[in-house]
Amino acid sequence: MKNDIGPYRIYVLLVVAGLISAEIIWSWKKDKGAYHVKETVSNLAVFAGFQFSKYLFAGYQLSMLVFFAGLAPFRLPQSGWVFLLTFITADFIYYWFHRASHLWKPLWAFHMVHHSAMRMNLTAAYRLNWFSALVSPLFFIPAALLGMPPDFIVISYSLNLAYQFLLHTEAVGRLGSVEKVMDTPSSHRVHHGSNPIYIDKNFGGVLIIWDRLFGTYQSETEKVVYGLTTGFLSHNPFMLVLQGFIDWFKPAGSKSPIVTSPPLLDISPEK
Repeated sequence: MKNDIGPYRIYVLLVVAGLISAEIIWSWKKDKGAYHVKETVSNLAVFAGFQFSKYLFAGYQLSMLVFFAGLAPFRLPQSGWVFLLTFITADFIYYWFHRASHLWKPLWAFHMVHHSAMRMNLTAAYRLNWFSALVSPLFFIPAALLGMPPDFIVISYSLNLAYQFLLHTEAVGRLGSVEKVMDTPSSHRVHHGSNPIYIDKNFGGVLIIWDRLFGTYQSETEKVVYGLTTGFLSHNPFMLVLQGFIDWFKPAGSKSPIVTSPPLLDISPEK
């Protein structure tokens, strides 16, 4: 599978670079202020570390899914319908994984870096924790136990994350009826908002129907204030990646503020 994907990586990178360049030009011409040099460099530095971590943990992720697929009472065939089923299942699992990452402090430690960007642009999509691969496969074990092919699970999750790259922008407005089914830039801007009305909303990856079904959907009704509720964190990529873990292991009663998103349930990090 790696050899099949390899030749296309250069084309993917060219498309990504082209979209980012187009967004920078749009931001400059419209005076949107969507880009800040230091923050953009931080985003790219975090992304570089994440890319390196993928090589470290790729074997662990796939072997984990292969192991549990071997325990499945049956195996589904590798067909188009099974891939569609796997893709929808992976999106459903991602919703709960994402939601849990906001509501449970140990998972928030991994996810906090993604919400630390003070501006919404395509490079902000790449604020991904270098160690997230240690926990993400655990959530997809049920799909493997249901007999879904491990490579289908990996591809589905990868496509899910690739789609979300397109959501991190202010260049695209509301998309009408599409908002009822698909996650869109508008819905995802809400997710990144630190406004009280936007906290812990719109966890969907590709589909927004899970948020509508489970009561976590919120439309974009007021200007979004991006970043953590505690404000600016750092431009240092190591600080951005590690701060969540530092907060996690802080002694009880520490007077220093916890840099976190204040979710709504009692099991949230601030509780």
